[in-house]
Amino acid sequence: MLDYAAARQSRDERLLWRTANAQALPFEDAAFDLVCCQFGVMFFPDRPSAYREARRVLRPGGAFLFSAWDRIEDNVFADDVTNALAGFFPDDPPRFMARTPHGYHDVALIRSDLAKAGFSNVTIETRAEQSRAPSPRYVAVAYCQGTPLRTEIEARGPDRLEAATDHSAAWIADKHGSGEVAAKIQAHVILARA
Repeated sequence: MLDYAAARQSRDERLLWRTANAQALPFEDAAFDLVCCQFGVMFFPDRPSAYREARRVLRPGGAFLFSAWDRIEDNVFADDVTNALAGFFPDDPPRFMARTPHGYHDVALIRSDLAKAGFSNVTIETRAEQSRAPSPRYVAVAYCQGTPLRTEIEARGPDRLEAATDHSAAWIADKHGSGEVAAKIQAHVILARA
């Protein structure tokens, strides 16, 4: 992902692309005016620890800007795929989407985690948009084969990935049609000041 990002960025000697642990940032105290994290906080094993690190590297008055997906029911395609897979694997449905990307949606919890890290000036805006795709199959492939959900599907049978993807595509087509599809997608945008 870093190589892809670096390739899309025009050459600038002020930019350095590197891998870092969000819970142990390799930067000096008060080094930055802004720390950003787009749809990554849901994956942190210890969010308050990572938030403390973000605050540590911010200058006084600096901003920590991040986003987190809202609950799965407000993200229609993710919910559709989760429901489709529950029908496909009725004895052991894959719950990655509900558990992880959409499992950190409670704004009170987000505020509490930020307070534990020392942030007191927090603004949370919930934004709804439309997710669009050229076909139901496109959505099914994106979720079933292009996210860590794939690992949960393959754990239930490596030979079942394609059939699970087809089942999800059919589910989406039944709900949204077989051509271009669109559905609600919703996330929180959080701004915390040091």
